[in-house]
Amino acid sequence: MSIRSRTLIALAVGVVLGFCGALATVVFAERQAAPAAVPGGDALPWEDAQLFAEVFEHIKRDYVDEEDDHKLVENAIRGMVGGLDPHSAFLDDEQFEEIRLSTMGSYPGVGIEVTADRSAVRILRAIEGSPAARAGILPGDLISRIDGVAVGADAADAIARLRGAAGTTVRLTVRRPGTGEVKVYVLRRAEVAVRSVEQRTLAPGYGYVRVTSFTEATPQDLDRAIAALKRANPAGLKGLVLDLRDNPGGVLESGVAVADDFLDHGVIVTADGRTPDARFRMDATRGDVLDGAPMVVLVNGGTASAAEIVTGALKDHGRAEIIGQRTYGKGTVQTIMPLSRGALKLTTSRYFTPSGASINGRGILPDLIVEDAPAPADGPSSDGPPTRDAEVGIALRALEEGPPRSRDGDPAVAMAPAP
Repeated sequence: MSIRSRTLIALAVGVVLGFCGALATVVFAERQAAPAAVPGGDALPWEDAQLFAEVFEHIKRDYVDEEDDHKLVENAIRGMVGGLDPHSAFLDDEQFEEIRLSTMGSYPGVGIEVTADRSAVRILRAIEGSPAARAGILPGDLISRIDGVAVGADAADAIARLRGAAGTTVRLTVRRPGTGEVKVYVLRRAEVAVRSVEQRTLAPGYGYVRVTSFTEATPQDLDRAIAALKRANPAGLKGLVLDLRDNPGGVLESGVAVADDFLDHGVIVTADGRTPDARFRMDATRGDVLDGAPMVVLVNGGTASAAEIVTGALKDHGRAEIIGQRTYGKGTVQTIMPLSRGALKLTTSRYFTPSGASINGRGILPDLIVEDAPAPADGPSSDGPPTRDAEVGIALRALEEGPPRSRDGDPAVAMAPAP
């Protein structure tokens, strides 16, 4: 065994022994924490360290292809962390930056949301006021090339190419379905504010707010949305539909702040873990932005993490009627720990709803289960109440008439009407 291989093996074993030293931490839903030292555990038995070294050396000497030493060590780390639970992971620099940007509420780019669509990347929407929106790019447009490079259906690669330093330019080749027209846009990147909250009036006095994720800016976005609804309904809000369908979560503190907006007192969430920072309790402060007006929260199997914290708090306190399908069931908190290269996303806590229930792997059962519900729309259209979103219609009727409940306390069941 070469001296270089021995050195690398020693380094790898050191990694396996534990991530020692002080690590700045960011908690991702997902909460944010102050820098903390990660305590060292018991020493790894020498037999296990020796086994790791043996495997490493066999791969270096006998594997059919020559492998990079750093890649082998990184793969070992990924396997070690990935074997803990579905939500812990080792993040390379690019993945770490993507998570950081996704929680900030703004990013440098052109301001479009995209998804993979067969053999192309389809634009979901151009964010209002962004370079893409000002240029006239429309939802449904298909991106075929970015800076002359074909993108295929690789949405992640397209997102990476679209982002860049503010002030730089990017060239998009876009095809418009229906007309078949191909246009080329040269866009100058800028700092784009991502609004995670949108609002509409469903009927006089009844508002709708959709929260798509929980970023650092979500609490402020929600305050603006409620204020806009109050201006649009000067006689007052008689009820609100809070749409958390397909909301994957995000920053825990933002979820807590949103729940606090609708609660006057009481526990919002508690958590338990091995370290002092992993054990916490968050309580509501006085003040309800709706002044007690009734609420309905829409959820489905894509409602997860911080969105379930909001749902659980409003349900347990009897503040809102929950309508839809059982939520995802992610009842753990991950801490993002920056490393010398990349970062570690590690599950550090289990959280509990105000009633003390753990929803991990179970989800939250709605008060009114809607069966055969169609896939949720993007929300009400800008020209009036939604006509194709059956669950929003059910929620509005529940606010106007009072939601049905079964006599024995089990969830009531409704069938979604045909669109």
